[in-house]
Amino acid sequence: MNLLRALVTVSGLTFVSRILGFARDFIIARAFGAGLATDAFFVAFRLPNLLRRLFAEGAFSQAFVPVLAEQKNKTSPEEVRSLIDRTATLLSLALVLTALLGMALAPVVVYISAPGFASDPAKFGLTVTMLRITFPYIAFISLVAFAAGVLNTWNRFSVPAITPALLNVSFIVGALFFADRFDPPVLVLAWAVFGGGVLQLAFQIPFLARLGLLPRWRLDLQHPGVRRILKLMGPAAFGVSISQISLVINTIFASFLVTGSVSWLYYADRLMEFPSGMLGVALGTILLPSLSKYHADANHEEYARLLDWGLRVTVLLALPATVALAVLALPLIAALFHYGRFAAEDAWMTRQALMAYSVGLVGIIMVKILAPGFYARQNIVTPVKIGILTLVATQALNLALIGPLKHAGLALAISLGACLNAALLYRGLRKSGAYRPVAGWPVFLLKVGTSVGFMAVVLFTTMGEASWWLAAGWEKKIPAVIGLVVLGTAVYAGCLLAFGFRPRDFSRRAAA
Repeated sequence: MNLLRALVTVSGLTFVSRILGFARDFIIARAFGAGLATDAFFVAFRLPNLLRRLFAEGAFSQAFVPVLAEQKNKTSPEEVRSLIDRTATLLSLALVLTALLGMALAPVVVYISAPGFASDPAKFGLTVTMLRITFPYIAFISLVAFAAGVLNTWNRFSVPAITPALLNVSFIVGALFFADRFDPPVLVLAWAVFGGGVLQLAFQIPFLARLGLLPRWRLDLQHPGVRRILKLMGPAAFGVSISQISLVINTIFASFLVTGSVSWLYYADRLMEFPSGMLGVALGTILLPSLSKYHADANHEEYARLLDWGLRVTVLLALPATVALAVLALPLIAALFHYGRFAAEDAWMTRQALMAYSVGLVGIIMVKILAPGFYARQNIVTPVKIGILTLVATQALNLALIGPLKHAGLALAISLGACLNAALLYRGLRKSGAYRPVAGWPVFLLKVGTSVGFMAVVLFTTMGEASWWLAAGWEKKIPAVIGLVVLGTAVYAGCLLAFGFRPRDFSRRAAA
């Protein structure tokens, strides 16, 4: 399989999901604005969403896929099936208990995660109610991540890539057609989370069955593969999900700021997730099975070359995305969210957060490439040490920046922490000898940097005045922002072509 083609496929399907995600946020912003109700929902949704990223897509996937890939390459199909069955059984039991415990302790969880809400009984009570509705999502989506890990190991990348779109469909349908049936109407968003989890799991089951890998109930805590996965899972949570832990701590800080701060950070983070998901998640997904196989085969040269390929693709695509987000921050926010109850002040405040987040976009994506470099080798010690150090540094930055910069300081702390995390992971791979850069990086960086700089100048001079973006209707703003994105892409691609870059230069085969 050609990894560049797989990346385009996965990124394209992720793009569909992200477009639906922006449609969902457009509808939520228009219907509910940025205030008490949305602050309560975003806190209630962020907690199970954090657990999803930590223990499902983060720690579990990074622990499960390398072990599964090794078993697939070295053992019989019966032994692979045994690992899948026993892992799914144990995971299901743990998830049911976690969901029940989370629902029972919802008031305590909200008090810990958003203590500033305690001074407002209405906001606190609404958050608790919505958390109890959304918490079972962690069970559904973790099983979705399990299924995705199996499908990705068998190079079935398309199904897991499109699955998240179903959550956005659930949000859109709920907000448009069922909000008036709830009191208060914002409760429809919590039930949309629950329904989206069910839909995603139901969608993936037939594809597992088609491969003959639908799990059977077989509980065995002594299975060596399961024990290895459990050994890797806990530490992996620190290594790959530090930014998500920081986001929850940021919520604690933001709960003490003015009303709307949580929502401004959420909307900015949603824009950041667009390039992060299309590139970082997609690259990490397609790289991990091949990195795991190269490590299992002791093919160190191909392992290093594949990691180098991933880093070059990251720089090639993430750097222009970073600059474009910073330059076009207000046009993007105004075109997507500045409608209905989402006021001009909300747009400016969200812009501050987005510009601060954009500082760390390359770092955030690099982490998604570099961390699998350790987990493919089943090295858990180094990422844990780096993760703990990064978390401590990020919170120190929070304390230093929240005073002068308010909510934007929290976003900037996350960005700087991500850059530190990526730098330390890179240093660790170099120091261990696992990664050796392929020749040509200085010239590569010079050409990409020059192209990005020219793109930034063109976008800045053509995007127009802020007053127009805040006053124009959606029928003008949407085509205008699309035009700017197309213009920036064309200018950047044209520069790369002029410098001699060609798509075939980045062609790469997956491990056979």
